Amino acid sequence: MPAYVAFLRAINLGAKRKFPKADLQRVAESVGTGVQVHLNTGNVLLTSRQRSSAAVARTLEEAFVADRGFEVPTIVLALPELGRVVADAEEVAGQAPFAVGAHYVSFLKEEPSAEALAAFTAREAKGESAVVRGATVHLLVAEGGAYHSAKLPGRVEKDLGAATNRNLTVVAELARRWG
Repeated sequence: MPAYVAFLRAINLGAKRKFPKADLQRVAESVGTGVQVHLNTGNVLLTSRQRSSAAVARTLEEAFVADRGFEVPTIVLALPELGRVVADAEEVAGQAPFAVGAHYVSFLKEEPSAEALAAFTAREAKGESAVVRGATVHLLVAEGGAYHSAKLPGRVEKDLGAATNRNLTVVAELARRWG
């Protein structure tokens, strides 16, 4: 059976979106096998008989809303895709026009249109850059810059659609651990 990595968006934020790790594990086990949960931010490894990432995402989202009572947008990658994201990250950072201080990865629900992509990349500002590869956005901030004050991270969902974001350190650790 194929292995998948699911990235959940906006859980454990505030009092109304709680999804404890043990509950997340239990619900994911109702959908797939070999479930592992990393951190309490919604990183899940599972195997499934389903043959597409989109089908796994839909099934997980249905199980999450049934259990929690609120929607949990979920982006799913086949496990080999996660390794490619990490390999891309090294290449992307090496081509940045500045010394990279922070590198984040946003996983999009769908690959953006050419128009949306053009609008998004036109927003680049000094000391920050974005490289979009398929449905993955690599967000780079120069040394001395701060991710939370950069302009591009806040524009990802507004310009490109539903997404969830992780620090490259976490993404690389998941690829190492689960790959």
